[in-house]
Formats: sequence, C-alpha cells, structure tokens
Amino acid sequence: MTLVLLATSPRVAAGLLSAAAWDALRAGPVYVGDDAHPQVAPLRAAGVPVTVAASPPDGAAVWLLPPGDDGAAFPDARVIVGSEDLPGARLLDLVAVMDRLRSPGGCPWDAEQTHRSLATYLLEETYETLEAIESGDDDDLREELGDLLLQVLFHSRLAEERPSGPWGIDDVAAGITAKLIRRHPHVFGDVEASTASDVGERWERLKREEKNRTSAVDGVPLAQPALSLAAKLVHRVEKAGVPVAAPSWPGTAPQTADDVGDALFALAAAARDRGIDPEQALRDAARRYVAAVRAAEAG
Repeated sequence: MTLVLLATSPRVAAGLLSAAAWDALRAGPVYVGDDAHPQVAPLRAAGVPVTVAASPPDGAAVWLLPPGDDGAAFPDARVIVGSEDLPGARLLDLVAVMDRLRSPGGCPWDAEQTHRSLATYLLEETYETLEAIESGDDDDLREELGDLLLQVLFHSRLAEERPSGPWGIDDVAAGITAKLIRRHPHVFGDVEASTASDVGERWERLKREEKNRTSAVDGVPLAQPALSLAAKLVHRVEKAGVPVAAPSWPGTAPQTADDVGDALFALAAAARDRGIDPEQALRDAARRYVAAVRAAEAG
C-alpha cells in the first residue's frame, strides 16, 4: 500500500485543509515526526488520532510533512496538498522577519530607527529601483523592489508600535485596496470608461473630491525633482483650466538664476506637451554623456 504524505503551508492557519486532505486523514492512520507539528492539535481536536514516530511507517498511512516540505525526499509516496500559499503569502514571512528584528533581543540598529532616520533610505531605494528599471536588469529590479518594500513595511511597523493611534501594514494595505476600488468604478462598479484618458480624468476628479482640494496645485509634492515638479504643475493647471501660462523660452541664453529657472520650466512644459517625461529625458541625456566620457577615456 502507498504511503500518503500530507504537505501543508506554514503560512496558512493549521486545520484549514483541503477536502482531499481531510478524507485521507480520517481514513488514517496518521503519523508525525514531531508532536509540536502545528497540524497535530487541530487534528486531534477534530477527532483524528495522530501518532508520533521517528520515521514514516511501512504500508498505508498518512505522514504529516513538516510545514513547507514538498515530500521530495519520498519519491515513491503519494503527496496530498493540504494547504498551499495564496498569491502574496510570502509577505507574511517578511512581516515575521520585521517583527523579529524590532522585538526585544532583535537587531540593535533596527531598534533605533525612526520614520525620520529611515527617510534617506526610502529615497535611496526609490532611486535604486529607478536605476534598475532604466538599466533593464530584471534581477536587479526584483531585488530593488524588495528593498523598497522593506521600507514600506519598516515604516508601518514603527507606526504599529506607537502608544496612541497605532496603525500597521494591514491598515496600509486596506487603505490602498479601498482606494483602488473606489477610484476604479469602471472596473468595480457600473461606470463606463473607454479610454485611458477617461480613467485619468476621473481619477483626478475623485482625488480632488476626496481630498477637498480647492486649488489645482494642492497635493503636488514640491520636494520632488524640479523638472518633474514643473511638468506636474503644468499638467495640473491645464487639467483644471486655470488661465495661467507656463514661462516661455526666453529666446536667448539665460543670464540670471530667474532666467535659467524660467528656461528650464519652459523646456519641462514643452516636453510634457509632447508626451515626454522631462526628468527621464534628462537622465537619458546624462547616460549618453557618461557613455561618451567612458568611450573617450577608453579611446
């Protein structure tokens, strides 16, 4: 008779098992290598006897694999999947690691961090993620997205530890989930949106209504890179129909700081009119310049 191996996920609550798993368990007999296995208590509570053994017995039986074990060490056995990860389940591992780092006996450096002390790392990781996108290195991008995700989780953990008004990563996820549903009525409701432009206009309108914004430029982060800021301001003002023109190109080489600022603003506005991201365009130009310098040096 064939040995049956029950494989379970450590990220799914014990006792939440598939119908096939429960059928096999009730048919028994059931054995486990460690009485501390998380499935033992719920199985016994459900009336399923579980016997502790040093190794799987010969003949027909169910062996509880350690959580996360896929049974590859037993090629002749039949594996039944009792529970498996849902998409996003690995995020629970990250939450557990952060909990360990911030708890007593964890990492002294992590324990000292604050929202302000972490701000520089959030910015650095954002730029490193952008660098990975521009370089086209897929492995780099996956790693940098992980570093960026860590920053989100770290800040959420700090907020969770507040003595008053705490919130955590679940609140962050719940907030963005609700926002996405609310701002996509053409997906989750009965509103029609035939083009991406329709979606963008509705998104901006809903945002203004939710934030109670009275000015076209409310909510634009002024600390963002200057070219991106200029393009964003022009976009917002044009969408709102406010009759304020962007600075125009001076026609001659700028002489003063104000002239330089107006000239750069005019370039950013012109780029936006042509569907070009001025910040990206300048970064691409910088990359071309770096390549030319390296070629000359190798010359």
